[in-house]
Amino acid sequence: MRSPALRHVLTHLVTPLLMCVGMGLAYMGAFVTPEPNHLPVAIVGSGAETKALAQSVKDEAGDALDVRTVPDRARAVGLLESREITGAYVPDPARPEVLVATAASDMGAMAVEKVFSPVAEAHDAPLTVTDVAKPVDDDPTGQGLFFLMIAVSIGSYASVAVLGGAGAALPMRPRALLTLGVSVVVSGIGALLAGPVFHLAHHDLAGIWGLAWLYSAGILLIGVGLHTFLKRWTTLAMMVLFVMLNFTSSGGLFRPELQNGFFGTLHAFWNGAGFVEGARSLLYFDGDGLGRTLWTLAAWLVAGLAVTAIAGAYERHRTAPASPAPHEAEEEAEEAVGV
Repeated sequence: MRSPALRHVLTHLVTPLLMCVGMGLAYMGAFVTPEPNHLPVAIVGSGAETKALAQSVKDEAGDALDVRTVPDRARAVGLLESREITGAYVPDPARPEVLVATAASDMGAMAVEKVFSPVAEAHDAPLTVTDVAKPVDDDPTGQGLFFLMIAVSIGSYASVAVLGGAGAALPMRPRALLTLGVSVVVSGIGALLAGPVFHLAHHDLAGIWGLAWLYSAGILLIGVGLHTFLKRWTTLAMMVLFVMLNFTSSGGLFRPELQNGFFGTLHAFWNGAGFVEGARSLLYFDGDGLGRTLWTLAAWLVAGLAVTAIAGAYERHRTAPASPAPHEAEEEAEEAVGV
């Protein structure tokens, strides 16, 4: 190609085109056709009739459901509150009931109701739906935490281009300290959105801020460290790690039981899932499961510190350090913010 300017433009177009492909594959693969995949449910009762009903439901659903029996309603409520099951069916000839926890997953609750409605109809009885964990009225679907995660994510990964590009003239230590400062600001914005602005968090706002800081700091440190090695490809890498794979596996819209095995597996250890599930634990489930999510977010933060430390060592020891041209730093910042 004879024109350097044209070659420069075409080279830079590779990143947005790859983003287009990646976003399409990730979002459509995760969200377009949600369906139960080993969705855990329970049927309340202990007699032979209850076991026969459970087996019948399991045989009809196949791999879509994991069906168990529990001895009483209180046990079913406990399993819902610990998010070990997505719903429970209480057989009753006159008033069959399905128990759900909308705060854990609005879509999951709808899926459970859809599963057990035909069972109730077979007995010509109306199905009563009881929600044992409702989200606040300001967030009726419980999906506000997912969009809060998106806001904190964008503030974090978009800042990486500025810190890694325009900030590359700084040594790594002050750059890392600046990165931590940015994470405090981004998480503070997240807390303001969750509390005073949209009222998603009616309590434990300090805890939501702490989760947001762990989440944001991990993303920022990983990004700033990667920028040393990837340069202008950092934006694409951040999009893959913290948008394509992250948003889709977070459980904010569909929990893993409504997704395929790939995204369900990522949900177990990806940082977006750690933030969303941790926030749910704080706000709706009395902190149940919070410890595991904290360990997940802490592991990502440690990974970020490690990547940044490695990048700092590399920058100190490379033979001919060079700062990127100002126009390159500006291009990287504009790319990230524009996405």
